[in-house]
Amino acid sequence: MLDLQAQYEPLLPKIRAALDKVMSEHNYIMGHQVKELEEKIAAYLGIRYAIGCASGTDALVLAVQALGIGPGDEVITTPFTFFATASSIWRNGAKPRFVDIDPRTFNLDPNKIEAAITPRTRAIMPVHLFGQCCDMERIMKIARKHHLKVIEDNAQGIGSTWNGKMSCSFGDIGTLSFFPSKNLGAMGDGGMCLTDDADLAAKLRQLRVHGENPKYYHKWVGLNSRLDTMQAAVLDVKLDHLAAWSEARRANAAYYNERLAAIKQARTPYIAPEAVSIYNQYTLVCEDRDALLEHIRSRDIGCAVYYPKPLHLQDCFAELGYKEGDLPVAEETSRKVLSIPIYPELTEAQKLYVFDAIRDFYRGKDQ
Repeated sequence: MLDLQAQYEPLLPKIRAALDKVMSEHNYIMGHQVKELEEKIAAYLGIRYAIGCASGTDALVLAVQALGIGPGDEVITTPFTFFATASSIWRNGAKPRFVDIDPRTFNLDPNKIEAAITPRTRAIMPVHLFGQCCDMERIMKIARKHHLKVIEDNAQGIGSTWNGKMSCSFGDIGTLSFFPSKNLGAMGDGGMCLTDDADLAAKLRQLRVHGENPKYYHKWVGLNSRLDTMQAAVLDVKLDHLAAWSEARRANAAYYNERLAAIKQARTPYIAPEAVSIYNQYTLVCEDRDALLEHIRSRDIGCAVYYPKPLHLQDCFAELGYKEGDLPVAEETSRKVLSIPIYPELTEAQKLYVFDAIRDFYRGKDQ
């Protein structure tokens, strides 16, 4: 699914130099590289404040806490996403309220949000899934109408836009993940919160260091969640290449779109006309998905299913009372989606090999 060797090989001289600098300074916790990266990413996204933290999961946990969301509160979100989206709500004592997804984009369906709002609803947490920004204009309109906060889970979408505006820049707080498989990935875990609100930024900075300010004085019980200086140095080098990598992913998507168009059993990704996707994943909706998955794997092609079981049906959320059939679009989608390699360094021969494997599978089914 991702060739980190191909990604890192041309960058290693600059990365080694950046890491050597950290090691020569020996400021491994909150070194100046962290602040420099925060400022660079904030400028890239057009947001005033960036606050680095230890992971994308922590970024979400910190965002929920910073907004004062806790026991008795509800946060509207999608069931078709990575577990951290909902767990960040749960870990703060609040409850996720799941709303079904748009069958084309797989993102939270704005048409279904208002029906899920209750007197306990405090926020909406949309996820820019697979690198495509949600319809944030509609979501923000709903949020303002009902006086709700908005946390953008942008773990998969850095650089994606909606009507020319960067994801992460619409809501009260946006979050990023720098997990190695992300379009902007570190050499380990890392995350970031972004906001235009100075008070929220100050609170997030305090919460990431145990809620401490000044030293040994604690207004809140926060986390030990600082972005490592080494990771910041690596990310600073890689950020310069992000736009080009995203463009290469879009070119690879166009290649697949053109060739797969004739295969009626595999629907290619739909990108809304207002959106520019960064294709963190290239995800097909497939007939006979599980058999196709095994066929592709038998040809030594990396592929993955995101996500085989929607969050509202996970055992740990059983007390919320959801059952099979409550969110039918997410449930059907989970049975049919399959992601194939889309990373920038794919060669023409590799892309053709992937396409041939899919074509051969369905050709065999038709015979």
